[in-house]
Amino acid sequence: MEIDAAASGAVLKRERVRDAILELVEARRPGDAIPSERVLSAELGVSRPTLRAAVDELVVAGLLVREHGRGMFVAAEKITQELVSDRHAFSLPQAGGVWTSRLLEFRTLPAGARVGRKLRISPAAEIRYVARLRLVDGSPMAIEYLHVRADLVPDLTSDELEQGDLYEHLRDRHDVQVSEAVQSIEPTVVTRAEADLLDVPELSPALLFERLTTDTRNRPVEYVHSLYRGDRYRIVSRLALGPRAEAPAPSEGHHPGIPPGDFTGGDPVTFSTRGVVQHGM
Repeated sequence: MEIDAAASGAVLKRERVRDAILELVEARRPGDAIPSERVLSAELGVSRPTLRAAVDELVVAGLLVREHGRGMFVAAEKITQELVSDRHAFSLPQAGGVWTSRLLEFRTLPAGARVGRKLRISPAAEIRYVARLRLVDGSPMAIEYLHVRADLVPDLTSDELEQGDLYEHLRDRHDVQVSEAVQSIEPTVVTRAEADLLDVPELSPALLFERLTTDTRNRPVEYVHSLYRGDRYRIVSRLALGPRAEAPAPSEGHHPGIPPGDFTGGDPVTFSTRGVVQHGM
């Protein structure tokens, strides 16, 4: 395949401009202004269209914010979740920020065929269906849709879904000790209704988490799919390529797609690498 020299040159030039703008972003704090497109194009010696294309990429990536009539500003810092691999599983340190919940819907209904298969119950069996908005430091970050077996949590309350850690409530109030989750992550975009809840434009990039959680008796407890803002949330993988000293205990925070708090009542959260929850929503 022959590479178009002009096209290749344009891509390389835009990448050089992008790197220069990234240096400006990294030297500033969230909310700080950066020079205008006119000033930057002159300083970097590139055309306005080339400069604008690089800026557009950083806006879509959630690193810059354009404000009409005011200029360009460094975006709020992303919530970063690290995935740490070992030989058999991913151990997940917790992400930062203060996480809270706002309940959008809470009702009891039949599981249906698809959710019933995932939870290994009859389609007619009842589940607790929950939709809630997750916020970080008061800003909307994700929409979660939970499907929890009703026979395991007959007395689940709305307060438990809005206050505190759900898995601690399951353990302490319902005698359900979760132990393992199989989770998949896929890119997607938000609908108009989801965009309104997350305070982003329609069709903005997002991360779709799907998770099936089981307890210490190997019973499926919940099936969850969650939509996380692509401009504010990112996943970083740290791969262990050799032996190392014992890792310190995880700090307080939030697991991706999982309510904040202790997942297993003492041990770090572990995601099995034996399989994934297939996307079918």
